[in-house]
Amino acid sequence: MHRLDNAAWGFDSRCFVCEPSNPRGLGLAYYHDVEADLVRAEVSLGPECSGAPRYVHGGLVYTVLDEAMAWAAIALARRFALVGRSTVRFEAGVRVGELHRVTAGLGEGSRRLLSGWAEIADGDGRRCARAEAKMVVLSAATATAAIGEVEGPDRRFLGPSTAGRGER
Repeated sequence: MHRLDNAAWGFDSRCFVCEPSNPRGLGLAYYHDVEADLVRAEVSLGPECSGAPRYVHGGLVYTVLDEAMAWAAIALARRFALVGRSTVRFEAGVRVGELHRVTAGLGEGSRRLLSGWAEIADGDGRRCARAEAKMVVLSAATATAAIGEVEGPDRRFLGPSTAGRGER
């Protein structure tokens, strides 16, 4: 397992989900399971993340899954990508204060569009939620708008230029 770390990119990240130095964020650690070619995380969210008193807010559950799919794009496809369209199915509540496991991967994709999925399961392995998404690989212009100029070897994580084609 290899920890996925924003510091490797050379730009300032204040990611709400995964940046440990964000004092208001979740500070979750995502890992690339090289053997299984998946992204994994373990998460336990406290009462400040609740919707119902004993369950984590569904929006935060999806946020954790969204981040897992973004890391899957980076670790597995070696691309920076944003979710363009997503669906999520909630099957059971994510209990406040209990350890849950997140798993994410990629399906079929192309240089511009990836198919991602992520699941969160409780300690007994029961799936609580699953998200699926079509993810748009960032062009250089979109990456610059989102994170600043991408230089050097990190440019290989970008998709082809889409200038003049309603780029994302």
